[in-house]
Amino acid sequence: QVQLVESGGGLVQAGGSLRLSCAASGRTFSNYAMGWFRQAPGKEREFVAAISWGGGGTSYADSVKGRFTISRDNAKNTVYLQMSSLKPEDTASYYCAAARRAYTDYGALRGVVAEFGSWGQGTQVTVSS
Repeated sequence: QVQLVESGGGLVQAGGSLRLSCAASGRTFSNYAMGWFRQAPGKEREFVAAISWGGGGTSYADSVKGRFTISRDNAKNTVYLQMSSLKPEDTASYYCAAARRAYTDYGALRGVVAEFGSWGQGTQVTVSS
């Protein structure tokens, strides 16, 4: 089992930037794909971005493509989400997630929720207009 702790959320004006971090512990971080999801009040959780276990592959939801960047530092057991040009519609709780299976990217890079077995507690991002 892996433990995930997100940080970096906050209040920002539209057009601003934030960087979310997710620190992992409990298993070999570098062997697992990682993802970010978000959930706004009254809405279902949605895929934001994912990164392959090796770090060479990334994927994004269309709504954030070109504005958000996911990356990972395996030496620090941390995955990041750099968010730029933020919009009010980006307001949500953001969750870090770790893939269920090691060395497997296919489902994770497609944002399939069932491919992720561990979740953080979430960090709130609020974008004011």
